[in-house]
Amino acid sequence: MDTKAFKRALNHSDRYTRNGFGQKEAVSGAMESAYQSNLIQEIRDHDYRLKRGKVTIRLAESFGFCWGVDRAVQIAYETRKHFPKEQLWITNEIIHNPSVNGHLRAMGVEFIPLENQVKNFSVVGEGDVVILPAFGASVQEMQLLDEKGCHIVDTTCPWVSKVWNSVEKHKRVNHTSIIHGKYKHEETVATSSFAEVYLVVLNLEEAQYVCDYILQDSGQGEGQEGDAGPSRAARREQFLTKFANAYSEGFDPDRDLDHIGVANQTTMLKGETEQIGKLFERTMMQKFGPANLNQHFLAFNTICDATQERQDAMFKLVEEPLDLLVVIGGYNSSNTTHLQEIAVERGLTSYHIDTEDCIGPGNRLSHLPLHGQTAVVIEPWLPEGEIRVGITSGASTPDKVVEAVIERIFAIQNAIQNAVQSREEAVSA
Repeated sequence: MDTKAFKRALNHSDRYTRNGFGQKEAVSGAMESAYQSNLIQEIRDHDYRLKRGKVTIRLAESFGFCWGVDRAVQIAYETRKHFPKEQLWITNEIIHNPSVNGHLRAMGVEFIPLENQVKNFSVVGEGDVVILPAFGASVQEMQLLDEKGCHIVDTTCPWVSKVWNSVEKHKRVNHTSIIHGKYKHEETVATSSFAEVYLVVLNLEEAQYVCDYILQDSGQGEGQEGDAGPSRAARREQFLTKFANAYSEGFDPDRDLDHIGVANQTTMLKGETEQIGKLFERTMMQKFGPANLNQHFLAFNTICDATQERQDAMFKLVEEPLDLLVVIGGYNSSNTTHLQEIAVERGLTSYHIDTEDCIGPGNRLSHLPLHGQTAVVIEPWLPEGEIRVGITSGASTPDKVVEAVIERIFAIQNAIQNAVQSREEAVSA
């Protein structure tokens, strides 16, 4: 598929909207009521600190809704107002936050149903309005919706679109796109659809495996022909097995790794993305020589500013003297998970929760351990006495949710102190 020609045609269609409907002011009241918080603004105004009773809250200096998320939600609200009676669909969660997606459902926005983990677009009819989420949608999905005669409202974050443009540049010069991301994540699925040939690597370890494979054929890596290691054919099969489902149809590591470009899922850890890019650059330089590097390697800066700012703020926050840290965001939110990783790597007691409903009743907490599959319940989770609690949230989390979490922490600690006081009075009596 000529993705560039399709995008150009779509951009000129009167059934495609990319920048909303000019009704920002009309929906601002509803968005402010649903997502903004006076308490959070107060904490920001007081150096990101708030002390109440025996609890000191320390907020990260960058957290919560990013510009791209705020833009996507705003366009979704405008869409409902612009199409008050039409059937509205969204191809996926608009962002990875249960409260935001719940608000959209309450507004009558239906989600494309899944059947055996595959989206069932048969429910969408001609003239329906379909919202594409902040993560974007694959070229194939957009083409299908266009052919159905739908009105497409595209809320894709411009940072994600920037990655797509980089991948298309790779394709134009017949380079394989190496994408740092999670191959099942909606954003990476969309990004890979713009590539002719691609391979998705999850982390630095997988990138190193690919680089070792690249150098084996040049006699510079381990396990090259002639030693006691596996044959070239066996190595190829091992490679394809290891990256099953993470590469394009027909991908051949013996053919498609001589010319590569690097891109990323925008919510991945900035430092790891940079390391992976430098690793592939060194590898291609080692194999083909410095003079030929530009013929074999392409890289563009596609690290999202908002993701970077939140990670930098988290690195600063974990240097504070904290007793524990709470990370708030959807359990399927990649950028939130990476914030949790930073806390865990520092050895801090930290808990990932998706909403305030994870707290209580009493001094009880339901949280998702890093890389866990199911939530774990602990009780008690807040200790007695003076405590310092760090708080941050992913780019899809409204301030309103952060406020609710903080208020529940205050309420628990107040109940703890009342119980302590009652015990002491009983003893003294």
